[in-house]
Formats: sequence, structure tokens, C-alpha cells
Amino acid sequence: MGAMTRPSESHRRRMLLSGVPEGAHALRRVIVSLSGLVAVVVLGTLGYMAFGLDFIPALYQTVFTVATVGYVELYDRTPAVEVYTIVLILVGVGLVLYNLGVLVEAVTEGHLREYLRRRRMDHRIAALRGHVIVCGYGRVGSSAATQLVDTGQTVVVVDLDATRANRHDGLVVIGDATSDETLRAAGIDHARALVCALESDASTMYSTLSARALRKDLVIISRARTVESKEKLVLAGATRAVNPQLIGGRRMASFALHADVAEFLDEVMHDDDIEHRIDGVRLPAGSPLIGRLVDAAELSDLSGVQLLAVRRPHRGEFIPTPARDVELTVGCTLIVFGTPEQVARLREVCRA
Repeated sequence: MGAMTRPSESHRRRMLLSGVPEGAHALRRVIVSLSGLVAVVVLGTLGYMAFGLDFIPALYQTVFTVATVGYVELYDRTPAVEVYTIVLILVGVGLVLYNLGVLVEAVTEGHLREYLRRRRMDHRIAALRGHVIVCGYGRVGSSAATQLVDTGQTVVVVDLDATRANRHDGLVVIGDATSDETLRAAGIDHARALVCALESDASTMYSTLSARALRKDLVIISRARTVESKEKLVLAGATRAVNPQLIGGRRMASFALHADVAEFLDEVMHDDDIEHRIDGVRLPAGSPLIGRLVDAAELSDLSGVQLLAVRRPHRGEFIPTPARDVELTVGCTLIVFGTPEQVARLREVCRA
């Protein structure tokens, strides 16, 4: 991978412009115009009250004067009242026509509707807990998002290209994934994991650095375009760096040499028709299993799962088919095979 550079100035300008939706201006214009109309009604009512009318007659006189729906004079004619009424008609009718134009423009151009939709989506994202953020909705990002949705995960897609991001039928954030503000808008503070698959290794690197700085405990999976960049992405904070071409090549080789095994693992991991799954259960602090020796038979009796391996804490080594003298410690992960219900029961046992 060549020397990394920050996103270009023009790139940052596009990002900043994309963060100021036209809908915000449309909403502001509607609020200002309606506020002006309310101010005219209030001032008109106070003016007629100053000329001797009570509140309700003064309000009535002001409303039908401004709305031009007919005209009845509830006041005694004097030159001062006539001049005041002329001014009120000119200002009030002008504001009514302006309000009508602003509302028609906001509705027909769709900016206000899109802005309100975006606001509702932002509130939904802010309420999320345990979701997965997918940065970059290209071929790799869209495939990852589809797989996550199919397995029941809530996904928030982040992409600078609004057209591409909106292909995701779900929650999206339009913005630069290398920006802390964009990642916070996607709910990184409460996310379960982040998948980073941006257009270049440099962008992926900066997005990974930003995400790791915001969340020390976040699971970050970064796409590496080259084999050389995998190590650098891990140093930047990725929990794991993945090269899709390398994995694809290995899977093709596995199908060529061990077709039945590869197909079985593929169906277990991705096919919804297969009830059993391979899953991992991490032992939290305070778990009743901490300090005990591995007993695959006991785990099977407690939950029904089959123990395949134990992984040491902090991404340590895997111990396949662990012997009974292997001690379970805080943070180690049990790799098990079973139904979702059986895995759920094991999690309850681990937390009990």
C-alpha cells in the first residue's frame, strides 16, 4: 500500500455540503414565514384593540382582513383606522401569498419530507443498542449488510454517496466514515461491531483509527484490499482485517479439495434452513464456570451444545477438542455447535 493521505480538500467539502440537507433550509423558511404571519395577526389584533375594539372582534377583523375572505367593518371609520387597515391588507396579503408559495415549494420539491424522514431516522439510530455499523456500501459492504440483516442483526449503513447508501432498505447515515461526527451519528457508542469496507485502504485505515479512538472495546472488521495492508489495519485498531479475494481463493480451494466439509461449514454458517449453528460464547467475569475444568459432557447436559474448541482470552490461541484438564478463565470463548435455543441456554448458564 502506498503512502497514506488524508481525504482531499474537495472530498471534505463534499462531505460538509452533504451534511447540510436542503430540507433544513425548507423547514427554516416555513417556520420564518409562519412566524411572520402570526406576528401580523397579533399586531393587527393589538392595533384594532387600540382603536376601541374588544379582543375577539379585533382578532376577527384582523383575520378576515388578512385572509381576504370578505370584508365587514366592525370599527368606526376614521382616517387613522383606514390607513392602518390599508397597511394591514398590504402586509398581510403579501405574507399569506408568500406562505402559500413556501409551503407549495416545500411539498413539491420533497426537501421538507426528506428532512423530516432523516430526523426520524436519526432518532431511531440514537435509540439503538447492540447494532452493527457498516461503513461503505459497495460490493463488499452491501454483501456484509445483507448477511447481517438475514441473521437478524440491526444494521446502520454509512456512506458518503447518498444514492448508494439509500439502496439499503434500512437505517443509513450519509457522511464520511472517517469523521468522528459521522460515526457518532451512526451510534458507535452503543454499537456491537463495525464493518469497514471503504473504497481505498487509506480511507479504511482512517475510519478504523477513528472508530478505535472512540470505542476501545468495539469489534472492528476492516476490509484489506491488499495482503500487505492487513497487518497495518490491525495495527490501526482493527480486531480483524479481511482480504475478500484471499478468502474467496481459499474457499474455492477448499471446495476443490474438501467439497463436503466446505459445503457443510458453509451451510451451517449461512443457510437459514439448517437449524444448527457454530457460535461463540464468551465467559464474563463472575460466571459460575470460571475456574472449572472443561467438561464437554457437562456442557452438553446443561445446554445441549457440543463443545468444539476453547479460545484463550484476548484473542489467544484456539484449543480444539479441549481435554478435561483445560481450565476455563475470564474472557475465554467457548466455540460450540448447537441450535440457537441451545446456545441461548448456554449463555444463561455462563451468566448465572
